[in-house]
Formats: sequence, C-alpha cells, structure tokens
Amino acid sequence: MNAAPPADPIYPLCNSCDLHDGGRAVSFDIVYAGQTCRAFAVRYQGQPHAYLNRCAHVAMEMDWRPDQFFDDTGRWLLCATHGAVYEPDTGACKGGPCRGGLVKIELLEHDGVVHWRSQYNLKPVEF
Repeated sequence: MNAAPPADPIYPLCNSCDLHDGGRAVSFDIVYAGQTCRAFAVRYQGQPHAYLNRCAHVAMEMDWRPDQFFDDTGRWLLCATHGAVYEPDTGACKGGPCRGGLVKIELLEHDGVVHWRSQYNLKPVEF
C-alpha cells in the first residue's frame, strides 16, 4: 500500500477581515518558477482568491493603484496597463489583450485567517 504524498505546506497571509468583496487586495511576495514576484489576494462573492500580480498579456504588474485590482463596479479584475479584464474567481481572461489567464494561487480560509498553499512552482520567499 502506498502512502499519500504529504500535502504542500500552507502559510498565513492575512486576517479574513482584511479582504472585502470587490475591495482592496492584500499583496505579498512569492517565489514563482525561481523568481520573486508580487502576488495579491482579493475577496469576491464571499470567497478569497489569489493570483500572481502579472498580466497574462505582458508580464507586468496589474494594479492601477497599490492594492487596487477591481474595476469601479467591483466585478472584474482589470490590468491598468493593457485593459485586460479577468474573472475574479478563476483568473480567466474575459476581454482585452490577454493570452490565457492569471496564475492562480490556492487559498484556504479557517479560524479567521487566510492561508496560501505552496506548490511545485510557488514557494515562500526565504529570508
């Protein structure tokens, strides 16, 4: 009988109350494919979601002001540079110039804290 592989570790990101539907994001650093990158977490329809802060059109940060990713309606994630529009819950491109979607980071929320899960290509920044 084979044992299940250990689950990828999780890391605390923020308090649940720091994320509001359609509101400001919580930004954090992450190592993606060996490079330190910015990432962000938002809340949409009650659920937290996180992505690399990297437009799928051209790998540039997307926020139009620090930690501001939602459009004025709070419905779409918007790239301030290119105008690409993304689904907040899946990261899928819904309009504008983009190739594919955003790189999603798995989040877990329990006991009033949002955590992110590392994966083979997403690791914490080592100090």
